Amino acid sequence: MIWKPNTTVAAIVEHNGLFLLVEEETAEGIRLNQPAGHVEKGESLLEAVVRETREESAYRFTPQHLLGIYHWRHPLKDITYLRFAFIGKVDDHRPTQALDDGILRTLWLSPEEIRASHAQHRSPQVLTCIEHYLAGQHFPLNVITHL
Repeated sequence: MIWKPNTTVAAIVEHNGLFLLVEEETAEGIRLNQPAGHVEKGESLLEAVVRETREESAYRFTPQHLLGIYHWRHPLKDITYLRFAFIGKVDDHRPTQALDDGILRTLWLSPEEIRASHAQHRSPQVLTCIEHYLAGQHFPLNVITHL
């Protein structure tokens, strides 16, 4: 049997010291996450993160850097995620746009608020990405090649 991880993307957006997060309903209850989701068939990683951010936050996302690639196995499920996290900027907010199914609202939180809410994070990837961003980690987008 061939094993395949779930390929996901996430948008890491900081503006004036605050980070864009979404509050979402999950099987484990209400959780916090970056705008994130699965890559769909035929989509590039960059197309996926732009789409997911628009669907979940009503903002247009412009990727500027790759933050990192995160491999995480859910401790309660037989699911492994391979997350490509992108740093970028948002604009063109559409406040009347309906958010993706399960998304309750968007939030702008400080690093301290994100650290304090770690028990409500969808996964440990949420805080890890923030800490990596704050440490200055980033890679050029051209490290990713779509053929």
